[in-house]
Amino acid sequence: MNALLEMQGISKHFAGVKALSDVTFAVRPGEIHALVGENGAGKSTLMKVLSGVYPHGSYDGAIVFDGEERRFSDINASESLGIIIIHQELALVPLLSIAENIFIANPPGRFGIIDRGAVHQRTKELLAKVGLDESPDTLVTNIGVGKQQLVEIAKALSKKVRLLILDEPTASLSEKDSAALLDLLLEFKAQGIASILISHKLNEVSKVADRITVLRDGRTVDTLDCHDGAVEEDRIISKMVDRDLEHRYPKREPNIGGPIFKVTNWSAYHPLHSERQVIRNVDFEVRRGEIVGIAGLMGAGRTEFAMSIFGRSWGQKITGRAEMEGRPIDLSTVRRAIDAGLAYVTEDRKQLGLLLAEDIRKNVTLANLPAIAPGRIIDDMKELRVASDYRGRMHIRCHSVFQETGKLSGGNQQKVVLSKWLFTDPKVLILDEPTRGIDVGAKYEIYCIINELADAGKGVVVISSEMPELLGICDRICVMNEGAFVGEFTGTEASQEKIMRAIMRKGEQRPMEALA
Repeated sequence: MNALLEMQGISKHFAGVKALSDVTFAVRPGEIHALVGENGAGKSTLMKVLSGVYPHGSYDGAIVFDGEERRFSDINASESLGIIIIHQELALVPLLSIAENIFIANPPGRFGIIDRGAVHQRTKELLAKVGLDESPDTLVTNIGVGKQQLVEIAKALSKKVRLLILDEPTASLSEKDSAALLDLLLEFKAQGIASILISHKLNEVSKVADRITVLRDGRTVDTLDCHDGAVEEDRIISKMVDRDLEHRYPKREPNIGGPIFKVTNWSAYHPLHSERQVIRNVDFEVRRGEIVGIAGLMGAGRTEFAMSIFGRSWGQKITGRAEMEGRPIDLSTVRRAIDAGLAYVTEDRKQLGLLLAEDIRKNVTLANLPAIAPGRIIDDMKELRVASDYRGRMHIRCHSVFQETGKLSGGNQQKVVLSKWLFTDPKVLILDEPTRGIDVGAKYEIYCIINELADAGKGVVVISSEMPELLGICDRICVMNEGAFVGEFTGTEASQEKIMRAIMRKGEQRPMEALA
């Protein structure tokens, strides 16, 4: 079968560093072709070359599409041929509505007049296709990052797609929404639309991909044909990291002590709709040396709960009592929450966790400036030592700590966020989707860091949409639904089936025994 796309001998340099080296990659018509590799392997760079983000002349090699060599000057040139890319970084305007974002470049209308009725109706159809139950008039800023990803996908579907490139499309989605998106890709395949799927979720890749190309260190390692039989995840991982991963989750012998952090009767209302109670009279406790997971579907209130605790970063009319080591603490501001011993790693590292235009050095020290600024003047050498130390400890791949943080891969950006909060020396660390968009090798490193924190006597709270992750690293798992905890299991007793059964049973909190 003739290829729809061929990328031949693609090489790309950044400031003397080779990001891609003689990469070959091809996609057949109507094929779902997965592109996998560790963070920094070159996946996103290769797709930016293909889509014209990096224009012809900025790389070596050739792009052949539909049998003709193409020299894209920008993304508009590739889109004109039906090559549509959805970047891992969202490209939405927060203060515009969903409908305005989807049709911002090409709204339906006649004689220069926008047909707002057609915009509204077409948006509803697209949102239904991606499984998003929101009004087209809703402002993007008022929906979570997961729903924003669905808007991005709907925006891509509004164009005439021949080759759809999805860079970590399910990273922000629940299992249900992820499954719906994968089914959508299979529908596209039946319609003859080809797709390139970049994902760290290898179970999803194995489910839908016809072929899998593995990149490592900017080079093509292998292309696996899934029609020859199911490709085992361990085989893919071995090619990605050039080593066998005997275990996905590091072994640990927990040494759990007494309670370190506790909230009682905690409630919070929606920041825009004061009548809507989102967090409902929650009681929650973390012990020394304990890793506690919070499971739940999208919209269950997990992130809202965490942010309301962390200096009332989310919500209004927040009530409840908080204690650290048995003493009442004031969580009324972020600064006071940090001083009390809390740290919160946000799920949205790009918007809320980092200053992308600043270098690694400044981001690492940002949350604890007093530690490097005696007399309120920053000690540049001390700041450099701290950043360099965390660069080594966290294995951050970068040219130097003076590198712009926005130029790092997603996994390395996440390590910078973790470094920033570890530098505050917290007693309790809340991690919201800590491994989202991160490859298996980097995930293992972060799991090791989580274990080290727990072994040091700190309390760790992990919010994750990946149930295997919670089951693999947590000592205890609390299940949240509709703003309340509806189940609790020890790590040894928990299972995906029990967690889902607890989620589906709506109502007040139940003891663990009632759900086991």
